[in-house]
Amino acid sequence: MLDTIFKVVWVIGLILASVPRVRYTRLYRQKRIADDRNTGLDIGLDMLLVALPALGMFFIPLLYMLTPWLDFADYRLPTWASLVAGLVGAVTFAVALWLLWRSHADLGRNWSPKLEVMEEHSLVTQGVFRHIRHPMYAAHLLWGIAQAFLLQNWIAGWAFLVSSLPLYLVRIPREEQMMLEHFGDEYREYMSRTGRVIPRP
Repeated sequence: MLDTIFKVVWVIGLILASVPRVRYTRLYRQKRIADDRNTGLDIGLDMLLVALPALGMFFIPLLYMLTPWLDFADYRLPTWASLVAGLVGAVTFAVALWLLWRSHADLGRNWSPKLEVMEEHSLVTQGVFRHIRHPMYAAHLLWGIAQAFLLQNWIAGWAFLVSSLPLYLVRIPREEQMMLEHFGDEYREYMSRTGRVIPRP
């Protein structure tokens, strides 16, 4: 019973997470690109880095919920532990969704799904960006942790967290290099007072 409830919580979270992305993707399509880093081999690498988390975020959990194929990797906690894990997962997912929504809202027209700088791009340092430089990645990390608590399956539960790591390890440094080249000392100063995905004390 609890297992089913927390699967439903995960599905609701997935739907809620899609709302800001759809909205800001529409805005993104209306913008003009000033500096596009998606050329040659970089396009293929970036597509792979984005596809891997999509597997862990959508496809593997849905495969787990809609088919018996991943049942062999299920584990069962005692009822009290399952309840605690599910509640921790639900609260963590709520924080992740808030951070994801707030990140999109604070970035506004500056958001891009790719490594690129838009025309009239401004450096956003307000809202959640006052504390961390990459709050969307932080939100996805929290989502991955929440998913591990909500889905009691060694594959589906951990799929997003594991599949996101290559994206974080490769793309964040490339994004920061692009921002340094575009904004120079302004971005360097911003880096000195913020954390990458964890707020700096």
